[in-house]
This record gives sequence, structure tokens and C-alpha cells, in this order.
Amino acid sequence: MKVLVTGAAGFIGMFVAQRLLARGDTVVGLDNLNDYYDVSLKKARLARLSSSAGFGFVRADLADRAAMRTLFVQGFDAVIHLAAQAGVRYSIDHPDVYVDSNLTGFANVLEGCRQAGVGHLVYASSSSVYGANKKMPFSVHDNVDHPISLYAASKKANELMAHSYSALYDLPVTGLRFFTVYGPWGRPDMALFSFTRKILAGEAIDVFNYGKHRRDFTYVDDIADGVVRVTDIVPGGDPAWSGETPDSGSSFAPYRLYNIGNNQPVELLQFIGLLEQALGIKAEMNLLPMQPGDVPDTYADIADLVNDVGYRPDTPVEEGIARFVAWYRDFYGHR
Repeated sequence: MKVLVTGAAGFIGMFVAQRLLARGDTVVGLDNLNDYYDVSLKKARLARLSSSAGFGFVRADLADRAAMRTLFVQGFDAVIHLAAQAGVRYSIDHPDVYVDSNLTGFANVLEGCRQAGVGHLVYASSSSVYGANKKMPFSVHDNVDHPISLYAASKKANELMAHSYSALYDLPVTGLRFFTVYGPWGRPDMALFSFTRKILAGEAIDVFNYGKHRRDFTYVDDIADGVVRVTDIVPGGDPAWSGETPDSGSSFAPYRLYNIGNNQPVELLQFIGLLEQALGIKAEMNLLPMQPGDVPDTYADIADLVNDVGYRPDTPVEEGIARFVAWYRDFYGHR
């Protein structure tokens, strides 16, 4: 296939593009290389992808409507949309960035898919859409009308926008709610990366909610495998769907939602303990209350992913952390 991967210089984008290239697909990667975090890390990811003959790169911003129109003229069999302004906490002080990238940008992707007749759009949503929900594990069939950050609201909006295009234009779309992705080549603003950097530097780490919240930490290889497998399964409308008892996870339109999570929540203090073991260094911790916009726990119900796609993330968190630490020491020269 010829596949457009937006956010190709990003953490998940690089791994997804690598898998597509490894099986012989042609990949066009889009990224704007913004400075939300270290641009040199993004360029290093791109350098890995550019060594493959089937990879081409376009530097453009999702919110640039003219650039997006030009891009989609190329024609794609599938689009994997991973580019977005990430980060719950950053959205509290920079809401305008999320509107431009996650709303205007996603609208441009949808319109590009419609005009170009793309066969399947797969896009990244987030576990943050569950917001104030308390029932565990989180299910795609549950109502998610109470986000508690603008980032979460923008991802919920993406799901609604995707459904409208699917219903109006018969565009097959699949949304993937990712659960706390970690691993080599990760984002510096995320906990594992930040904790590792500070522990190695002898600095204290800020641990919110006193380390008591739980996350469904999901290894990046598992996420990438799930994304590629889902891309190969083009959804159709569900004939059993009823407007009298509407199901949030499916539709009369060719539209589906899946959670991709490890299905085994880990308390943050336990996660830090495993990192300490991998580093061989004890962490100094500043135990702090919950941050605005954060949720206490995440836990993915992945029954639909297993039943429909035949896939279950399975990398143990101990193994994933050890792989990250090995990559970090090598990449940054910490022996």
C-alpha cells in the first residue's frame, strides 16, 4: 500500500512507519518538526526512516489547508493520523495550540481523505477521553462526555468529527485510544523519559498524586503492531447498531473505536521502583498532590481489539522499562 503517516517524526509515528516499510509498503511521512520538545530527537527518528527506499518526507503543518490539499493530491490507500499537539498539562496554559493542531488540523485530514477517496483513515485518540469516568476497565462502549482537559476534549472532538465524515461520505475510519505509551525513542515530556534524565543527573523527580495513581503503561512496539493490524481491517457499518440504544464503540457507518492498552494497570510508585532497578540508582522523590487535568487511574478494556483484530499487547512493563533504559544510555552516552 501507499500510506500517509502524519507525525512520522514523532514517537509512535516512527515505529508505525518502520513496520509499514519493513513489510514493503510505501510511506509518506508528514511532520512540522515543531519545538514542543527537542527537535534533534525528531530529526534522529527521521534519519532512521530515511534510510529506507520506500520512505518520503513532507514537512508541513496540519493546519495549513493549502499544504494539506497539495499533499493529498498524491493519493493514498490508507492514512494513519498520529500527528497532534500532545500533553494534558501543556493544554492548560496553551489551549490555542490544541485548537490549531487537533481540531483545525484534523478537519484538514478528514477533508483530504474525502477528496482523495482514501480507503481507510486510522487516527490516534487517547485514554484521556474517559475523563471523569470511574468504572474500570474503561470500555469504548461507555459514554465519554466528561473530559477534564482541553487535550482530552480535542480527542473526543476528533472521534465525533470522524464519525460525521464516516456517516456523510461513507469514509471508513477507526479511532484508537492509546493508553500511556512508553519505550525507546519516547517523548522527553513523558514520565519515564523525564524520570530517567533526572535520576541520572542526581535530581529529584516530581511524583504527582503521591505516586498512587495507576496507569495502563503500554509498550510502543505493542502500540505500533496494533496500529498496523487495525489499518489492514477496513470497518463496515454494524447492521445491529440501533439509534434507540446507541453504542458508542460502533455505528451504522463504517466507524470503529478500539482501546490499545496493556490491560494491566501499574501504580506509579511501582513503575518508579522498576526504573530504579533498571538504572541501579535510587530516586529522590518530591511527592506532590494531583495535577489539574490528570485522572487517578487508567485501565483499558481491550475485548473488542482481541475479538475483531486478534491482537493483545503483551510486553511486560519490567521488560519495556529495561529496553528504554538501554536505549537512553546508548543514545545519550550514559554508561
